[in-house]
Amino acid sequence: MPRLTWSAVTLMYLFVFHDACAWNVSRKCTVDTKAFLAELLKETPRKYAVLMYDAFGKIGSDVVGGNVNRPGSQRECLSVEGPEFRGQYCQVFLKQDRVEYFVGVCVPDSCTESDVQTLVVYEAFEQNNISLLPSVPSILIPDSTLGVFMTQCLSDSPNADLSAIVCLFVCCALLALPLIASIYVALIKRKRMREVRSAVGFAQTSNTNQYGAVLTNGSANQSKACSDAPDASQTRNQNAENDQQAVLSCLQALSVQNSSQGVLAMESSGSSYSSLNGIRILSLLWIISGHTVQLSAWSNLDNDKRWKDMVEKNPLYVLAFSGPVYLAVDSFLLLGGLLSAKSLLNSIQRSDDTLSFSLVAHFLFKRFKRIQPLHLFIVCLTIGLFSVVQRGVFWFIAEDEVFSCKKYWWSNLLLINNLFTITDICAPWTWYLSIDFQFYATTPFLIFLYRINKSVLVVVSSVLLILSSVTGALITGFLQLPVHQPTTLAYESYFQYYYNKPYTRYGPYLLGILAGIYMTTKKERLLKQQWQVVIGWLCSLSIMALLVGLAYVLRDVPPYPSLPHAVYQGIHRSLWAMALVWIILACEEGHGGFVDKILSLGLWAPLSNISFACYLIHPIIIILYNGKQETTMHYTDFNFFYLFLGHLLLTVSIGYVLTVLIEKPYLFLSKR
Repeated sequence: MPRLTWSAVTLMYLFVFHDACAWNVSRKCTVDTKAFLAELLKETPRKYAVLMYDAFGKIGSDVVGGNVNRPGSQRECLSVEGPEFRGQYCQVFLKQDRVEYFVGVCVPDSCTESDVQTLVVYEAFEQNNISLLPSVPSILIPDSTLGVFMTQCLSDSPNADLSAIVCLFVCCALLALPLIASIYVALIKRKRMREVRSAVGFAQTSNTNQYGAVLTNGSANQSKACSDAPDASQTRNQNAENDQQAVLSCLQALSVQNSSQGVLAMESSGSSYSSLNGIRILSLLWIISGHTVQLSAWSNLDNDKRWKDMVEKNPLYVLAFSGPVYLAVDSFLLLGGLLSAKSLLNSIQRSDDTLSFSLVAHFLFKRFKRIQPLHLFIVCLTIGLFSVVQRGVFWFIAEDEVFSCKKYWWSNLLLINNLFTITDICAPWTWYLSIDFQFYATTPFLIFLYRINKSVLVVVSSVLLILSSVTGALITGFLQLPVHQPTTLAYESYFQYYYNKPYTRYGPYLLGILAGIYMTTKKERLLKQQWQVVIGWLCSLSIMALLVGLAYVLRDVPPYPSLPHAVYQGIHRSLWAMALVWIILACEEGHGGFVDKILSLGLWAPLSNISFACYLIHPIIIILYNGKQETTMHYTDFNFFYLFLGHLLLTVSIGYVLTVLIEKPYLFLSKR
């Protein structure tokens, strides 16, 4: 093999002759490191030393385009079998000028994280220009000064503690119960089919035999006589049969045979508007597309600067740029408000037109039990799955999720996790469930106002809408926030004070409630003239295009309070919701044209039935995929379109499984 360069030899040799004890490095780590480095100085080093050196992260090409991380090779490092130690893969997180990156190093497994940190810091700052982790050349990054702010070592064994084991057990139990119930129900049905076939065969035989008919009638009469005079044993038998029937009923509710009925039906439910399925699924696809790119851009790309220059400046990337993408969340909020108002009004009608406290309590509890089984399953799955899977090179997000879920799982249980900052939220994408439930709880209040006086409802709703818009605008102006979700946590205040807070996101849900009230109670068509239809479509489509375009125009954040940014942030979500309300109303009144045909396709109905599970599971799939990468990913349109299709296929498949095994069974069980 080629000999190491003189600079590399000098670099490694420093470890041998410096007093490691003075650095507070453990003796075993010092001995093993010296053995490894001494081996490298030989004419023909042993294979384990070559592999360890080869596993170190090295500077690659296109640093200017964003290729600054040096992951090295975790797999190669962990395969090392030294004379007295094994290879251990560690990551050293550095800061040079304003650029943050990490470098993968391969060290003996006798070294702790503090040992590695000490060695790295000493070499980086005590030996002037000679460093174990050379900085990026000054021709690429002017300031060559390195700052080491964290070191972590990745073991090759799962990091499962008691909480992870408990979560895995809970997940397995929740999945196993419906499967066991399905098998039991199938066996019972098979047994009954055999009994029916036997009875039919016996009846056919008895019809040809008069003597047999006499015996049958006699048995029937005797049975009737016994039933006319029940005794204690018959009562006990009857109670046992009732208990058995109750157990069988519960098992039937949990079974896949029951929960899968209608999930893949192509027809829309008669209780909902057909265009909503299309809006729901297209919004979901938009979110999955955005998450596929955004979660990768946070840490996995080797050309993230070029990606930002391309995506953030070109409206053709509307499916990937975070500003327009997350308008899909406001679409969900609008649909949630519309359906909540419709549901409550229908419940009131079935209750003799009475809005009582018990009805409201039932309304809220029904929603709570609708979302929590699958929601809490996802929390447990996040803790359990990410704890037992071997950590990958880009395991940062998954590791943060495990830590946050172990500490703040109770906020998901209480549906208040959106009130926390994004760094403290367990499964951050579930903030939507919390804010949706909080808004859902306001529906009875607005319906109550509607029943008292429509004018009062209009006044209160207008005040709430204005307050929500003004609050978002003021927060954006004073904190100088971007109008789109940033791809880094440089704007942590965006998440802490604006993005997932109820006081800034209420507008679309409120408009959904008002639309639901109107569409449920209206007596006649709103659109009576063709000119109304034309003006409505022109306005709604123009507003949508303008909102998407302005997200690109206002992408740069000025270092001072900006009125355009504040105004856009304050009103754009509500305007988007109003445009969607028009589309829904036009489709329902027969003025949707080809848009209505697309939104009402039968294809959307089965996807809509599993959309809740798909929304909850798709970030786990993306995080798991990104975290297990051994090298950085290179962004191209084709690469990520292909990746989106893969994530989508897995999301739909697993979403269907979770729907029939978790969401539907436990929802049906609560009705028994």
